[in-house]
Amino acid sequence: MTLLDIFPSLRASTVPRLDPAVWPADTHYDGDGRITLGGVALHDVADQYGTPVRVIDETEVRERCRAYRKHFPDIEIVYAGTALMVGAVARWVADEGLSVQVGSGGELSVALAAGIDPRRIVLHGNGKTLDELRTAVRCGVGRVVVGSLTEITLLTALATQPQQVLLRIATGIDVPGADQFGFPLGSRSFETAVARIAGRCNLQLVGLHCHLGPQIHDPDHYGEAIRRMIGEMSWIDHEYGLLLSQLDIGGGHAVALRGGDAELNLRELADILDDALDAGCARHRFPRPVLTMEPGRAIVARAGITLYRVLAVDETAGGGTRVIVDGGGCGSHGHGGALVVNRHPIGPQMTASVAGKHSESGALIATEVRLPADLRPGEVLALPCTGAYHHGPATTDSTVGRPPMIAVADGRARQLLRRETTADLLMRELVE
Repeated sequence: MTLLDIFPSLRASTVPRLDPAVWPADTHYDGDGRITLGGVALHDVADQYGTPVRVIDETEVRERCRAYRKHFPDIEIVYAGTALMVGAVARWVADEGLSVQVGSGGELSVALAAGIDPRRIVLHGNGKTLDELRTAVRCGVGRVVVGSLTEITLLTALATQPQQVLLRIATGIDVPGADQFGFPLGSRSFETAVARIAGRCNLQLVGLHCHLGPQIHDPDHYGEAIRRMIGEMSWIDHEYGLLLSQLDIGGGHAVALRGGDAELNLRELADILDDALDAGCARHRFPRPVLTMEPGRAIVARAGITLYRVLAVDETAGGGTRVIVDGGGCGSHGHGGALVVNRHPIGPQMTASVAGKHSESGALIATEVRLPADLRPGEVLALPCTGAYHHGPATTDSTVGRPPMIAVADGRARQLLRRETTADLLMRELVE
């Protein structure tokens, strides 16, 4: 007999709803009242691997890839690996037909070790070192996005065979929170960059690239970017006789970090991109280029959950409640809520903030979350929407190793990354 058999009313509105905007689609309660993902009880994951622990739902990642392929069948989808670059995830997205973008030599190494075809890798980054460019050229990376005259000079010296490059453009479109890198459209540096590449037989300029900013939910920004960039592609064709065939509009697709947040509507985006291509190409009498987009957060954010064990429940100086957990907040959790994973909270609830044990600076993992009023030390909390920009920015604050990453699918949990131990950290110490 299960908890739901004893209390059938739990099937109704008393059960806390798992908001599909921030939790993986497969997240649900099992017959014992435990939160389950991928056929695995999250409390069992916490018991087996310890806490804190990051959980990634393989099915959710693959379904997000398929959604992009469905909505944009004629567009190249490149997974922006900086959101979460782990070998298994790179293989999942490649299996689903996506290419992979990397932003550093380390990310490139992970992608190559995962068996990703170098020709399907795009090397990005605001500034690339000589060693990173050398590695990219040697391994045969398909495209390199160049954003400075220095990178053009370095690539010219390194490439022994024609290397495809995309020129990164700052479009000048006003997007809140954006700090666009690249050559400003129409600037002297942009014209110089085109001229330098056009004069090199070992560099092949195949298209333009832009990244408008993070968490963009208005699809019109992408339409405007396409129209502006096609104008520059037409100018390059007339000026240098270079007919560019690729147009990369980057990523930054907004996802909900809490219930009610605006998201980028993929259906609306598809319509706007198509209209913008038609309008831009007709105006400039330019042949339709192949469009590329680079979702990262939108692929993995909702697939990730972080589990913490409660250490203490304290009253704050202002009369509120603070829950202390056994980890720290790496990156922004988005405050998408928190749930106890081992039971249904059917009684009174409280509003609390969640703080890591390293939160002396006042940084909180989550704020204004609803939790059981009888929450006890030792219970496990799950925080949603932590699949993106949490693994990469994770630190060894207070000399505590980074948490492991566990993949769940088809009733099985498997470790993708082990927990970083104190012994790992001590290996960096140089004893005199």
